[in-house]
Amino acid sequence: MSYTTNKSKELFERAQLSIPGGVNSPVRAFKSVGGTPLFMKNAKGAYMYDADGNQYIDYINSWGPMILGHAYEPVVNAIRNKVADSTSYGAPTELEIEMAELIKSMAPNVDLVRMVSSGTEACMSALRLARGYTGRNKFIKFEGCYHGHADAFLVKAGSGVATFNIQTVPGVTTGVSQDTLTAPYNDIAAVEQLAAQHKGEIAAIIIEPVAGNMGCIPPVPGYMEALRAICDKEGIVLIFDEVMTGFRLAAGGAQERLGINADLITYGKVIGGGMPVGAFGGKKEIMQHIAPLGNVYQAGTLSGNPIAMIAGYTMLKALKDDPSIFTQLEEKTAYLHKGLDEALKMANTPYVINRLGSMISVHFSDKPVTNFKDAASADNALFNKYFHAMLNEGIYLPPSAYETWFISTALSTADIDRTVEVTAKFFKNN
Repeated sequence: MSYTTNKSKELFERAQLSIPGGVNSPVRAFKSVGGTPLFMKNAKGAYMYDADGNQYIDYINSWGPMILGHAYEPVVNAIRNKVADSTSYGAPTELEIEMAELIKSMAPNVDLVRMVSSGTEACMSALRLARGYTGRNKFIKFEGCYHGHADAFLVKAGSGVATFNIQTVPGVTTGVSQDTLTAPYNDIAAVEQLAAQHKGEIAAIIIEPVAGNMGCIPPVPGYMEALRAICDKEGIVLIFDEVMTGFRLAAGGAQERLGINADLITYGKVIGGGMPVGAFGGKKEIMQHIAPLGNVYQAGTLSGNPIAMIAGYTMLKALKDDPSIFTQLEEKTAYLHKGLDEALKMANTPYVINRLGSMISVHFSDKPVTNFKDAASADNALFNKYFHAMLNEGIYLPPSAYETWFISTALSTADIDRTVEVTAKFFKNN
Protein backbone atom coordinates (compact mmCIF):
# COMPACT_ATOMS: atom_id res chain seq x y z
CA MET A 1 0.00 0.00 0.00
CA SER A 2 1.26 3.48 -0.81
CA TYR A 3 -0.83 6.42 0.34
CA THR A 4 -1.59 9.46 -1.80
CA THR A 5 -0.47 12.57 0.06
CA ASN A 6 -1.10 15.30 -2.49
CA LYS A 7 -2.92 17.54 -0.01
CA SER A 8 -0.03 17.34 2.49
CA LYS A 9 2.43 18.27 -0.27
CA GLU A 10 0.29 21.26 -1.25
CA LEU A 11 0.02 22.36 2.37
CA PHE A 12 3.78 22.04 2.91
CA GLU A 13 4.50 24.21 -0.14
CA ARG A 14 2.01 26.76 1.12
CA ALA A 15 3.38 26.65 4.67
CA GLN A 16 6.91 27.43 3.54
CA LEU A 17 5.73 30.82 2.28
CA SER A 18 4.67 31.89 5.78
CA ILE A 19 6.40 29.63 8.33
CA PRO A 20 10.20 29.06 8.57
CA GLY A 21 10.82 25.69 6.93
CA GLY A 22 7.07 25.19 6.72
CA VAL A 23 6.81 23.87 10.30
CA ASN A 24 6.59 25.24 13.83
CA SER A 25 8.95 22.68 15.36
CA PRO A 26 11.99 21.53 13.32
CA VAL A 27 11.70 17.73 13.62
CA ARG A 28 8.30 17.89 11.90
CA ALA A 29 10.01 18.92 8.65
CA PHE A 30 11.12 15.31 7.93
CA LYS A 31 14.61 16.58 7.02
CA SER A 32 16.25 13.75 8.94
CA VAL A 33 14.25 11.00 7.23
CA GLY A 34 13.64 12.79 3.93
CA GLY A 35 10.40 13.32 2.08
CA THR A 36 7.48 15.64 2.73
CA PRO A 37 5.91 15.97 6.19
CA LEU A 38 2.32 14.88 6.62
CA PHE A 39 -0.23 17.43 7.75
CA MET A 40 -2.71 15.97 10.21
CA LYS A 41 -6.40 16.77 10.28
CA ASN A 42 -7.74 14.77 13.23
CA ALA A 43 -7.02 11.82 15.50
CA LYS A 44 -8.97 9.37 17.64
CA GLY A 45 -7.73 6.62 19.91
CA ALA A 46 -4.63 4.98 18.41
CA TYR A 47 -5.03 6.58 14.98
CA MET A 48 -4.17 9.84 13.25
CA TYR A 49 -5.67 10.98 9.95
CA ASP A 50 -3.84 13.23 7.52
CA ALA A 51 -5.18 15.94 5.25
CA ASP A 52 -5.70 13.37 2.49
CA GLY A 53 -7.77 11.16 4.79
CA ASN A 54 -5.12 8.45 5.30
CA GLN A 55 -5.15 6.58 8.62
CA TYR A 56 -1.97 5.91 10.62
CA ILE A 57 -1.27 3.82 13.70
CA ASP A 58 0.35 6.41 15.95
CA TYR A 59 3.58 5.70 17.84
CA ILE A 60 4.28 9.36 18.65
CA ASN A 61 1.17 10.22 20.64
CA SER A 62 2.02 13.92 20.47
CA TRP A 63 5.49 13.05 21.85
CA GLY A 64 4.10 11.38 24.94
CA PRO A 65 0.99 12.94 26.49
CA MET A 66 -1.69 10.86 24.74
CA ILE A 67 -1.33 8.01 27.23
CA LEU A 68 -5.01 7.11 26.88
CA GLY A 69 -5.15 7.78 23.15
CA HIS A 70 -6.21 10.77 21.09
CA ALA A 71 -9.43 12.66 21.82
CA TYR A 72 -9.94 10.81 25.12
CA GLU A 73 -13.60 11.59 25.76
CA PRO A 74 -13.45 12.65 29.44
CA VAL A 75 -10.73 15.19 28.57
CA VAL A 76 -12.58 16.44 25.49
CA ASN A 77 -15.81 16.83 27.46
CA ALA A 78 -14.05 18.59 30.34
CA ILE A 79 -12.52 21.11 27.92
CA ARG A 80 -15.87 21.70 26.24
CA ASN A 81 -17.57 22.40 29.55
CA LYS A 82 -14.79 24.62 30.89
CA VAL A 83 -14.18 26.75 27.80
CA ALA A 84 -17.62 28.36 28.12
CA ASP A 85 -16.44 30.08 31.33
CA SER A 86 -13.51 31.81 29.56
CA THR A 87 -10.23 30.75 27.99
CA SER A 88 -8.02 32.80 30.34
CA TYR A 89 -8.24 35.08 33.39
CA GLY A 90 -4.75 36.24 34.34
CA ALA A 91 -5.93 35.70 37.91
CA PRO A 92 -5.93 32.68 40.29
CA THR A 93 -8.58 29.95 40.16
CA GLU A 94 -9.47 27.10 42.51
CA LEU A 95 -8.70 24.65 39.71
CA GLU A 96 -5.00 25.56 39.90
CA ILE A 97 -5.00 24.53 43.57
CA GLU A 98 -6.76 21.26 42.79
CA MET A 99 -4.22 20.53 40.04
CA ALA A 100 -1.26 21.22 42.33
CA GLU A 101 -2.80 19.06 45.07
CA LEU A 102 -3.32 16.22 42.60
CA ILE A 103 0.28 16.37 41.39
CA LYS A 104 1.52 16.39 45.00
CA SER A 105 -0.62 13.35 45.80
CA MET A 106 0.90 11.38 42.91
CA ALA A 107 4.52 12.51 42.60
CA PRO A 108 7.12 11.85 45.32
CA ASN A 109 9.10 14.75 46.81
CA VAL A 110 6.84 17.53 45.55
CA ASP A 111 5.92 19.93 48.37
CA LEU A 112 5.19 22.93 46.15
CA VAL A 113 4.52 23.15 42.41
CA ARG A 114 4.48 26.12 40.02
CA MET A 115 2.52 25.93 36.77
CA VAL A 116 4.04 27.27 33.55
CA SER A 117 3.17 26.99 29.87
CA SER A 118 5.70 24.53 28.42
CA GLY A 119 8.33 21.95 29.28
CA THR A 120 11.03 24.32 28.04
CA GLU A 121 9.81 26.99 30.46
CA ALA A 122 9.68 24.47 33.30
CA CYS A 123 13.29 23.37 32.79
CA MET A 124 14.53 26.93 32.31
CA SER A 125 12.80 28.01 35.53
CA ALA A 126 14.02 25.00 37.53
CA LEU A 127 17.61 25.72 36.54
CA ARG A 128 17.24 29.40 37.47
CA LEU A 129 15.80 28.34 40.82
CA ALA A 130 18.67 25.91 41.46
CA ARG A 131 21.16 28.69 40.72
CA GLY A 132 19.34 31.13 42.97
CA TYR A 133 19.08 28.59 45.78
CA THR A 134 22.76 27.54 45.67
CA GLY A 135 24.35 30.83 44.61
CA ARG A 136 26.27 28.91 41.94
CA ASN A 137 26.22 29.30 38.16
CA LYS A 138 27.43 26.10 36.52
CA PHE A 139 25.35 23.01 35.87
CA ILE A 140 25.81 19.57 34.37
CA LYS A 141 23.68 18.19 31.56
CA PHE A 142 24.14 15.05 29.49
CA GLU A 143 25.01 14.66 25.82
CA GLY A 144 21.87 13.82 23.88
CA CYS A 145 19.44 14.90 26.60
CA TYR A 146 17.04 17.63 25.50
CA HIS A 147 15.52 20.01 28.02
CA GLY A 148 13.88 22.45 25.65
CA HIS A 149 15.38 25.26 23.62
CA ALA A 150 16.49 27.68 26.34
CA ASP A 151 20.04 28.83 25.58
CA ALA A 152 21.78 26.91 28.36
CA PHE A 153 20.26 23.59 27.30
CA LEU A 154 21.26 23.69 23.62
CA VAL A 155 24.84 22.60 24.28
CA LYS A 156 25.19 19.03 22.99
CA ALA A 157 21.43 18.52 23.04
CA GLY A 158 19.59 15.58 21.56
CA SER A 159 16.22 15.53 19.81
CA GLY A 160 15.86 18.01 16.95
CA VAL A 161 19.33 19.50 17.52
CA ALA A 162 20.86 16.07 16.97
CA THR A 163 18.49 15.34 14.10
CA PHE A 164 19.71 18.41 12.23
CA ASN A 165 23.36 17.79 13.24
CA ILE A 166 23.61 21.27 14.76
CA GLN A 167 26.74 21.15 16.92
CA THR A 168 26.78 24.79 17.97
CA VAL A 169 23.70 26.97 17.99
CA PRO A 170 24.05 30.56 16.74
CA GLY A 171 22.67 32.96 19.33
CA VAL A 172 23.93 30.95 22.30
CA THR A 173 26.74 33.01 23.80
CA THR A 174 30.14 31.74 24.87
CA GLY A 175 29.39 32.80 28.45
CA VAL A 176 26.30 30.62 28.55
CA SER A 177 28.19 27.70 27.07
CA GLN A 178 30.98 28.03 29.63
CA ASP A 179 28.52 27.52 32.47
CA THR A 180 27.12 24.38 30.81
CA LEU A 181 29.15 21.28 31.65
CA THR A 182 28.40 18.14 29.66
CA ALA A 183 29.00 14.45 30.29
CA PRO A 184 28.06 11.28 28.42
CA TYR A 185 24.81 9.71 29.62
CA ASN A 186 25.35 6.63 31.83
CA ASP A 187 28.99 7.57 32.54
CA ILE A 188 29.29 8.25 36.26
CA ALA A 189 33.09 8.65 36.17
CA ALA A 190 32.69 11.66 33.87
CA VAL A 191 30.29 13.28 36.34
CA GLU A 192 32.64 12.61 39.25
CA GLN A 193 35.46 14.25 37.29
CA LEU A 194 33.38 17.36 36.53
CA ALA A 195 32.29 17.62 40.15
CA ALA A 196 35.93 17.48 41.27
CA GLN A 197 37.14 19.98 38.66
CA HIS A 198 34.41 22.49 39.49
CA LYS A 199 34.02 21.88 43.20
CA GLY A 200 31.69 24.39 44.84
CA GLU A 201 30.64 25.87 41.47
CA ILE A 202 27.91 23.48 40.29
CA ALA A 203 24.34 24.47 41.05
CA ALA A 204 22.51 21.55 39.46
CA ILE A 205 22.60 18.32 37.56
CA ILE A 206 19.67 18.05 35.16
CA ILE A 207 18.85 14.77 33.47
CA GLU A 208 16.14 12.89 31.66
CA PRO A 209 15.91 9.98 34.12
CA VAL A 210 15.00 7.81 31.15
CA ALA A 211 16.35 9.47 28.03
CA GLY A 212 13.87 9.91 25.21
CA ASN A 213 15.68 12.31 22.89
CA MET A 214 18.33 9.93 21.56
CA GLY A 215 15.85 7.10 21.31
CA CYS A 216 14.78 5.43 24.52
CA ILE A 217 17.84 4.94 26.72
CA PRO A 218 17.27 3.77 30.30
CA PRO A 219 19.85 4.42 33.01
CA VAL A 220 22.24 1.54 33.67
CA PRO A 221 21.94 -0.11 37.10
CA GLY A 222 23.37 2.06 39.87
CA TYR A 223 23.72 5.18 37.73
CA MET A 224 20.92 7.24 39.23
CA GLU A 225 21.89 6.18 42.75
CA ALA A 226 25.43 7.41 42.07
CA LEU A 227 24.17 10.75 40.75
CA ARG A 228 22.04 11.18 43.87
CA ALA A 229 25.08 10.47 46.05
CA ILE A 230 27.24 13.02 44.20
CA CYS A 231 24.55 15.68 44.58
CA ASP A 232 24.18 14.96 48.30
CA LYS A 233 27.94 15.12 48.84
CA GLU A 234 28.53 18.32 46.85
CA GLY A 235 25.35 20.24 47.70
CA ILE A 236 24.12 20.07 44.10
CA VAL A 237 20.43 20.23 43.19
CA LEU A 238 19.33 17.11 41.29
CA ILE A 239 16.71 17.99 38.66
CA PHE A 240 14.70 15.28 36.93
CA ASP A 241 13.31 16.40 33.61
CA GLU A 242 10.12 14.35 33.60
CA VAL A 243 8.46 16.14 30.70
CA MET A 244 8.31 12.76 28.93
CA THR A 245 8.41 10.32 31.83
CA GLY A 246 6.21 12.10 34.37
CA PHE A 247 2.95 10.21 34.97
CA ARG A 248 3.81 7.91 32.03
CA LEU A 249 6.27 5.42 33.51
CA ALA A 250 4.24 5.24 36.73
CA ALA A 251 1.69 7.33 38.59
CA GLY A 252 4.67 8.96 40.31
CA GLY A 253 6.80 9.11 37.17
CA ALA A 254 10.43 8.07 36.90
CA GLN A 255 11.08 8.91 40.56
CA GLU A 256 8.64 6.17 41.56
CA ARG A 257 9.69 3.79 38.80
CA LEU A 258 13.42 4.08 39.52
CA GLY A 259 13.14 4.61 43.28
CA ILE A 260 15.23 7.78 43.21
CA ASN A 261 14.35 11.08 44.89
CA ALA A 262 15.03 14.25 42.90
CA ASP A 263 15.20 17.73 44.44
CA LEU A 264 13.32 19.45 41.61
CA ILE A 265 11.14 17.86 38.95
CA THR A 266 9.90 19.36 35.69
CA TYR A 267 6.72 18.33 33.89
CA GLY A 268 4.96 19.09 30.64
CA LYS A 269 2.79 17.52 27.94
CA VAL A 270 1.03 14.91 30.10
CA ILE A 271 -0.16 17.33 32.79
CA GLY A 272 -2.09 19.23 30.14
CA GLY A 273 -3.63 16.20 28.48
CA GLY A 274 -1.94 17.45 25.31
CA MET A 275 -2.62 21.15 25.90
CA PRO A 276 0.34 23.59 26.10
CA VAL A 277 1.42 23.39 29.73
CA GLY A 278 4.32 22.66 32.04
CA ALA A 279 5.21 22.72 35.71
CA PHE A 280 8.15 22.46 38.06
CA GLY A 281 8.05 21.43 41.66
CA GLY A 282 10.04 19.95 44.48
CA LYS A 283 11.16 20.37 48.05
CA LYS A 284 9.76 23.31 50.00
CA GLU A 285 13.20 24.46 51.11
CA ILE A 286 14.11 25.06 47.46
CA MET A 287 10.72 26.06 46.01
CA GLN A 288 10.19 28.78 48.63
CA HIS A 289 12.91 30.79 46.86
CA ILE A 290 10.56 31.39 43.91
CA ALA A 291 8.77 34.76 43.83
CA PRO A 292 6.59 35.89 45.51
CA LEU A 293 7.97 33.84 48.43
CA GLY A 294 11.58 34.50 47.44
CA ASN A 295 13.69 36.55 45.05
CA VAL A 296 14.04 34.09 42.14
CA TYR A 297 11.66 35.60 39.63
CA GLN A 298 9.39 33.62 37.33
CA ALA A 299 6.05 34.67 35.87
CA GLY A 300 3.60 33.97 33.07
CA THR A 301 0.21 35.37 32.09
CA LEU A 302 -0.99 31.97 30.88
CA SER A 303 0.48 29.96 33.76
CA GLY A 304 -2.32 27.86 35.24
CA ASN A 305 -4.50 28.46 32.18
CA PRO A 306 -7.96 27.06 33.02
CA ILE A 307 -8.35 25.04 29.80
CA ALA A 308 -4.94 23.40 30.21
CA MET A 309 -5.64 22.80 33.90
CA ILE A 310 -8.97 21.05 33.39
CA ALA A 311 -7.52 18.90 30.60
CA GLY A 312 -4.52 17.91 32.72
CA TYR A 313 -6.55 17.39 35.89
CA THR A 314 -8.94 15.06 34.07
CA MET A 315 -6.08 13.07 32.57
CA LEU A 316 -4.09 12.74 35.80
CA LYS A 317 -7.19 11.84 37.81
CA ALA A 318 -7.86 8.98 35.37
CA LEU A 319 -4.29 7.75 35.79
CA LYS A 320 -4.45 7.98 39.58
CA ASP A 321 -7.83 6.27 39.87
CA ASP A 322 -6.94 3.29 37.67
CA PRO A 323 -3.48 1.82 38.36
CA SER A 324 -4.20 -0.93 35.80
CA ILE A 325 -3.49 1.66 33.08
CA PHE A 326 0.23 1.33 33.75
CA THR A 327 -0.02 -2.46 33.63
CA GLN A 328 -1.78 -2.21 30.27
CA LEU A 329 0.91 0.12 28.93
CA GLU A 330 3.66 -2.18 30.14
CA GLU A 331 2.04 -5.27 28.63
CA LYS A 332 1.38 -3.64 25.25
CA THR A 333 4.94 -2.33 25.03
CA ALA A 334 6.39 -5.71 26.02
CA TYR A 335 4.20 -7.37 23.37
CA LEU A 336 5.51 -4.92 20.75
CA HIS A 337 9.08 -5.53 21.91
CA LYS A 338 8.65 -9.29 21.58
CA GLY A 339 7.12 -9.00 18.12
CA LEU A 340 9.78 -6.62 16.81
CA ASP A 341 12.49 -8.83 18.25
CA GLU A 342 11.12 -11.87 16.41
CA ALA A 343 10.76 -9.93 13.14
CA LEU A 344 14.25 -8.43 13.32
CA LYS A 345 15.91 -11.73 14.21
CA MET A 346 15.03 -12.92 10.72
CA ALA A 347 16.69 -9.88 9.15
CA ASN A 348 20.33 -9.78 8.15
CA THR A 349 21.06 -6.64 10.13
CA PRO A 350 22.21 -5.94 13.70
CA TYR A 351 19.71 -4.22 15.97
CA VAL A 352 19.08 -3.17 19.56
CA ILE A 353 15.66 -2.64 21.12
CA ASN A 354 15.62 -0.40 24.19
CA ARG A 355 12.54 -0.30 26.41
CA LEU A 356 11.38 0.91 29.78
CA GLY A 357 7.69 1.07 30.62
CA SER A 358 5.77 2.46 27.65
CA MET A 359 8.83 3.98 25.98
CA ILE A 360 10.65 1.94 23.32
CA SER A 361 13.04 2.47 20.41
CA VAL A 362 14.81 0.44 17.73
CA HIS A 363 18.48 1.12 16.94
CA PHE A 364 20.21 -0.59 14.05
CA SER A 365 23.45 -1.14 15.93
CA ASP A 366 25.77 -4.06 16.62
CA LYS A 367 26.45 -2.93 20.20
CA PRO A 368 24.37 -1.79 23.19
CA VAL A 369 23.01 1.75 22.93
CA THR A 370 23.53 3.44 26.30
CA ASN A 371 24.38 7.03 25.33
CA PHE A 372 24.23 9.56 22.52
CA LYS A 373 27.48 8.42 20.88
CA ASP A 374 26.08 4.89 20.62
CA ALA A 375 22.81 6.17 19.15
CA ALA A 376 24.63 8.36 16.63
CA SER A 377 26.87 5.49 15.46
CA ALA A 378 23.91 3.25 14.61
CA ASP A 379 22.81 2.77 11.00
CA ASN A 380 20.42 5.70 10.94
CA ALA A 381 20.21 5.67 7.14
CA LEU A 382 18.56 2.25 7.49
CA PHE A 383 16.18 3.71 10.06
CA ASN A 384 15.14 6.36 7.53
CA LYS A 385 14.27 3.67 4.96
CA TYR A 386 12.41 1.72 7.63
CA PHE A 387 10.51 4.85 8.65
CA HIS A 388 9.22 5.44 5.14
CA ALA A 389 8.37 1.79 4.60
CA MET A 390 6.26 1.88 7.76
CA LEU A 391 4.69 5.21 6.84
CA ASN A 392 3.66 3.88 3.43
CA GLU A 393 1.85 1.07 5.23
CA GLY A 394 0.00 3.38 7.60
CA ILE A 395 2.30 3.26 10.63
CA TYR A 396 3.54 6.59 11.96
CA LEU A 397 6.88 6.37 13.78
CA PRO A 398 8.84 9.36 15.07
CA PRO A 399 10.52 10.98 12.01
CA SER A 400 13.99 10.71 13.56
CA ALA A 401 16.21 7.93 14.83
CA TYR A 402 16.82 10.12 17.90
CA GLU A 403 13.31 9.93 19.31
CA THR A 404 11.64 7.37 21.53
CA TRP A 405 8.32 5.79 20.53
CA PHE A 406 5.38 6.21 22.90
CA ILE A 407 2.64 3.64 23.49
CA SER A 408 -0.98 4.41 24.40
CA THR A 409 -3.64 2.21 25.96
CA ALA A 410 -5.72 2.78 22.80
CA LEU A 411 -3.25 0.69 20.78
CA SER A 412 -4.74 -2.74 20.12
CA THR A 413 -3.11 -6.13 19.77
CA ALA A 414 -4.14 -6.04 16.11
CA ASP A 415 -2.34 -2.69 15.68
CA ILE A 416 0.82 -4.13 17.20
CA ASP A 417 0.57 -7.29 15.09
CA ARG A 418 0.23 -5.12 12.00
CA THR A 419 3.32 -3.13 13.01
CA VAL A 420 5.34 -6.32 13.44
CA GLU A 421 4.03 -7.74 10.16
CA VAL A 422 5.08 -4.65 8.20
CA THR A 423 8.48 -4.64 9.93
CA ALA A 424 9.04 -8.28 8.95
CA LYS A 425 7.95 -7.55 5.38
CA PHE A 426 10.39 -4.64 5.06
CA PHE A 427 13.39 -6.58 6.28
CA LYS A 428 12.51 -9.60 4.19
CA ASN A 429 12.72 -7.40 1.10
CA ASN A 430 15.80 -5.40 2.12
